[in-house]
Amino acid sequence: MMQQVMMHQKRPLRAPAENGGLLCEPSFEVAVDRVAENVQARREYEALDLQGRSLGQLSRHAREELLRDALQWTTAYRDVDPLSPQAADRIFLAGHQPQMFHPGVWLKNFALGRLAERCNAVAVNLIIDSDAVKAAALRVPSGTPDRPELTTLAFDSPGPSLPYEERRVADRSLFCGFGQRVRQQMASLMPHPLIESYWPLVHGRYRQTDNLGACLAQARHQLEGHWGLNTLEIPQSRVCDGEAFLWFVAHLLVELPRLHGAYNEAVDEYRRSHRIRNAAQPVPNLDSQHDWLEAPLWVWSAEQPERRRLFVCRNGNRLTLSDRVGWQAKLSLSAGGTAQRVVEQLVALQQGSVRIRSRALITTLWARLALGDLFIHGIGGAKYDHVTDRIIKRFFGLKPPHIQVLSGTLHLAVERPSVVEDDERAIRQQLREMTFHPEAFLAESNIEQLPVPEGSTAPADLVTEKRRWIEKPQTRENARQRCRAIRGANDALQPWVQPQRERLQSLLTQTEEALRVRQILASREYAFCLHPEETLRPFLTQFDD
Repeated sequence: MMQQVMMHQKRPLRAPAENGGLLCEPSFEVAVDRVAENVQARREYEALDLQGRSLGQLSRHAREELLRDALQWTTAYRDVDPLSPQAADRIFLAGHQPQMFHPGVWLKNFALGRLAERCNAVAVNLIIDSDAVKAAALRVPSGTPDRPELTTLAFDSPGPSLPYEERRVADRSLFCGFGQRVRQQMASLMPHPLIESYWPLVHGRYRQTDNLGACLAQARHQLEGHWGLNTLEIPQSRVCDGEAFLWFVAHLLVELPRLHGAYNEAVDEYRRSHRIRNAAQPVPNLDSQHDWLEAPLWVWSAEQPERRRLFVCRNGNRLTLSDRVGWQAKLSLSAGGTAQRVVEQLVALQQGSVRIRSRALITTLWARLALGDLFIHGIGGAKYDHVTDRIIKRFFGLKPPHIQVLSGTLHLAVERPSVVEDDERAIRQQLREMTFHPEAFLAESNIEQLPVPEGSTAPADLVTEKRRWIEKPQTRENARQRCRAIRGANDALQPWVQPQRERLQSLLTQTEEALRVRQILASREYAFCLHPEETLRPFLTQFDD
């Protein structure tokens, strides 16, 4: 039975420590009510003008594009149920990078699907492919349950830090053989990890596309379909190419001075309220360089696919876009104040291989305001969206839509030691006590019978002498002599506690090794494909009840 942890919104969000633990804030019952509040609040969108279109109009357009493109993307590799004509009326969203993430992240997809079914909504998962690939490798445990080890296995050769949208499989042999190498690595630890059924699906997608993220995400989504989940998926890059999003971008560019201030104020306020001194957390402030203001967007090109920050300089009715390292593009504003002309020029740029993509806060801001009626976040995304809430209030003057926060913890299905860090601390404390209070480890009834080497002082006499000095009040005159006498008695008593010290040292070594084993086996961060289906699937499908 999965143990559920309910957290109040104002309390810190932490992943459950226990195996099978679930963080769900708010409960599904409360979430359903909050969806209704989100839908009701959308009425205010009709009065908010974004360069000639209301936010309500833009949202309806964005939803139609989202479902059309998500259906086209998803049906290219798996079957899904047809959409009703009213599908755009209620949409639930989640999102993550196209990685082999841990089960606590994958849990969001299953919660998304079941909650959408409960509310007669369409479930859409955003594949955040504008994020950069950090490493084409996976941490994989090996060895035996008694002597596990941890190694890193590459599923592709290293390369430049490109966004997933641009990252191709570089080493076919390394990529296609990854599943077999993982199985060999885990053979003595876990005989049948999910990668046995997952990687053939990945390999099958590789025959259709060499995009690294697409292979991983589409194979994972196929597994979800096999397990009864009926959701749509779409890369965030497709969303950013949509006409509705480009209209939104045009509004941000035109209003960048005001957005720049609201964004930085929100980030600064978050740092103050959480006492964060690191200027890079939760995200860096937007920069300004003379007349150039940084926008919360990425820019790159097919020819130069590394992500770069987008800067904007306005001169009258002309906007100049730049990455400040060589690339520039000029946009002309419409005389009537609408975004139509800017959108047409942005479309032309993208058709010419330029990519303009949302950064993290704008990705979820757009998803929450325009694309859906509920967004399901993990813990990290929920923390970031505290900043997004502030931007929505400051820049748009709107009440931020409610979100759902969900995560969980699943350990590998391998028996592990029950030892905890307190056990190690207790042993270390005993060893310390043995140094400074050795008399406590000498039984009073036997201290007189302890053997005394020739020329040595009897332990009973040493204890008596130590107590005499302890009971004597310390003065300025006797402080040094008193300290030396007590320390000398402690040192002289050590041979009589040496056997106990050796047993404790041996126990400490065993405990440290047990903690090392437990640390390896009890990590919640292992990729979902390293778990066996018999424990993974019940954890993920617990919302079916």
